[in-house]
Amino acid sequence: MEKQNFENKRIGEKYTLATHKSGLKIYVCEKKDFRGAYAVYGTKYGSIDNAFRIKGEKDWTVVPEGIAHYLEHKLFESEDGDAFERYSKTGASANAYTSFDRTCYLFSCTDRFYDSFDILLDFVQHPYFTEQTVQKEQGIIGQEISMYDDSPSWMLLLNLFNIMYKNNPVRINIAGTAQTIAKINADLLYKCYDTFYNPANMFITVCGNVDTEMVLEAVENGLKAVDKKEVEQKPYDEPTEVVAPYISQQMPVSLPLFALGFKQDCEGYRSVKERLETEVLLELIIGSQTDFYNELINEGLINKEFSASYFEGRNFACILFSGESGAPEEVSEKIRERIKKVLESGVDKREFESVRRRFYGNYVMNFNNVELVGDMLTNCACSGAGLFDEAEIYEKMTAEDLNSRAKKSFDFNRLCMSVIEPIKED
Repeated sequence: MEKQNFENKRIGEKYTLATHKSGLKIYVCEKKDFRGAYAVYGTKYGSIDNAFRIKGEKDWTVVPEGIAHYLEHKLFESEDGDAFERYSKTGASANAYTSFDRTCYLFSCTDRFYDSFDILLDFVQHPYFTEQTVQKEQGIIGQEISMYDDSPSWMLLLNLFNIMYKNNPVRINIAGTAQTIAKINADLLYKCYDTFYNPANMFITVCGNVDTEMVLEAVENGLKAVDKKEVEQKPYDEPTEVVAPYISQQMPVSLPLFALGFKQDCEGYRSVKERLETEVLLELIIGSQTDFYNELINEGLINKEFSASYFEGRNFACILFSGESGAPEEVSEKIRERIKKVLESGVDKREFESVRRRFYGNYVMNFNNVELVGDMLTNCACSGAGLFDEAEIYEKMTAEDLNSRAKKSFDFNRLCMSVIEPIKED
């Protein structure tokens, strides 16, 4: 394997990035002073990847919505039993998730790491699908979809994405619909598995009390030999503007929920610099320590459920303000006014310096948690960034950078709002 070692002496951390001949990327961060360990085996395949082909093929393959999530569920099964049963014998805590742009299988443990790691390597590489087991799963996933449909907070975001994006598949429910999953069969699952679960499209991240060479040896011994495949996602034309400025839906909630979103450019992954600048900027605009936030709290316009975040991944990005409010339109107007004021006057340099230092400190503190480090490495594996990129960006960040970022980020022609309202009585 080709190995690269990275170290940041200022924060006292280091990690290794190894590239297997198959194209698989393995990230290992040793933390010998910790008792536990955390591992992720992931693929850059999520709910947005519904139209694709192998490079060199002529025709595109189009699959039912929700199939990536369906595949995640089915991969735990084998002819010999369930992967969770195998983990129970090693004492590891295992899980998996499918998001818009990735699927990850993970476990954490305090001992017998290599036994659990072998289980992870084994079941992810050995799919077992039959028509009978696939059909059996439809009812289980159908119930999960119903839970999503009945969740006001999820429908709030899904509705927002449906008026924010015209063609971007991020507007589609990760789990699909009852109608789309009914079209999934074993052949389609194998097609998606063979395409996206190729080592060249996958990664492994490990953090904790482990030995790097032993991890790499386990990968070398446990990895199946398969031909490299380069996947192409079918392009789509996503306009700059939003589809509609407003959408609302009635659901059983006591207070209206709102989500205000600024659509951003949507090609590839956003840079680490852009993400960090935006996050610091949002903290300065409406963070919990700002006068503006406390004014909204004191006026009863928002509560502690309010948040401002930068939601981004492969080919999608938006700035979100969301929460509960008896007057969502008034909150929206005040946030717009606040943003316009920042655009006109710029951020306060003293406040910026305080927030910058706090964010940098939080980043350093993350290295005290093996799961947080593992998740940061997972983000690096998907985006191609380095684990220590954030340190350098925080150190060099200026108030002028944030003022420039604000002008690029807040286009009021690309603003839309989703509201979940209480059900009106007749």
